[in-house]
Amino acid sequence: MIYTVTLNPALDYIINVPEYVSGAVNRCASEKILPGGKGINVSVMLNNMGVESKALGFCAGFSGGEIRKLLEEEHISTDFVELREGFTRINVKIKSDAETEINGEGPCALEEDYERLVKKLDAAREGDVVVLAGSTPPPFADDAYRDILNAVNKRGALTVLDASGASLKNALAERPFLVKPNHHELASLFGTDIASRADAVRYALMLQEYGARNVLVSMAEKGATLICEDGRVYGSDAPKGKARNSTGAGDSMVAGFVAAYAATGDLYKAFKTGIAAGSASAFCDGFASASDVKKLYDLL
Repeated sequence: MIYTVTLNPALDYIINVPEYVSGAVNRCASEKILPGGKGINVSVMLNNMGVESKALGFCAGFSGGEIRKLLEEEHISTDFVELREGFTRINVKIKSDAETEINGEGPCALEEDYERLVKKLDAAREGDVVVLAGSTPPPFADDAYRDILNAVNKRGALTVLDASGASLKNALAERPFLVKPNHHELASLFGTDIASRADAVRYALMLQEYGARNVLVSMAEKGATLICEDGRVYGSDAPKGKARNSTGAGDSMVAGFVAAYAATGDLYKAFKTGIAAGSASAFCDGFASASDVKKLYDLL
């Protein structure tokens, strides 16, 4: 089983405003509401690829209930911890000549809430994969992933971490199987710039020194690089195509990688599938289908 964990999910309210004017009354041409959050996006993409997963994390209030409903309507299994106060954040995404996003903060999670979540992850066993992705709510934000990884590792499951900043850095000592920063997140972690694949490799190796076993660095149109724990390094340009949607492309890469590795145990096939899945979602308006992924995989 693949488990995805989203500690700070969101209900995404996406509106298309052809001529958005700040400070004025604007009317949208279309609107939609989708479940959001990086771990949830991984579950959605896995579902599109015909791979079963279970979405866990925190949710609260009416917006949290709507996320559960929307996922279950798509036959995605859920097992969220219901927080006692607040409501799951709502992110407003305005599509116009330029894209504008207003992201909510989300509710706080208490220590007892984390204990309830870890209890749910007791079901994870050797051969399972646990994906931890996205931002973390206060007050334990910087240490949340470290503590969850510590608990999951004792169960023998493989762990995948897609986080940034202190949340990522503090969790590396727990030796996650895979970490997937993008090149901006990796550069920010070390206070530098990453302009080439060689730069990505250099700083990914530093993540391995801190504890990461395998490091997958996504680099948008420049493709991606995988630094394996056995010393192998794989790099690939992104497939050619017109980018239509950047939201969820990195999460689709994680989904593709995890799906392929869980099925084959082959890091190179997982790397290729991750690139194909991330690019396929970037080339469409939502999340790509399994056939979209296969078409691009065959081109790599």
